[in-house]
Amino acid sequence: MPVARQSHTKARRDRARVHHQLKAKKLIDCPNCKAKIAPHIVCPQCGYYKNKEVVNTTKKINKKIQK
Repeated sequence: MPVARQSHTKARRDRARVHHQLKAKKLIDCPNCKAKIAPHIVCPQCGYYKNKEVVNTTKKINKKIQK
């Protein structure tokens, strides 16, 4: 026959939940356009990564204008 589970104290419950909090994202300034971006990611504003243009953002803008 099953046995009812014992409840934990509030202190024990809260000790386990201490590590469940959310942490703020770390953002850096893009060296090219100074926009806030996540590190190790291509900048969505200017398309630069490590001071080199990786994504041509003007190409996307030109496509939108043509439509």
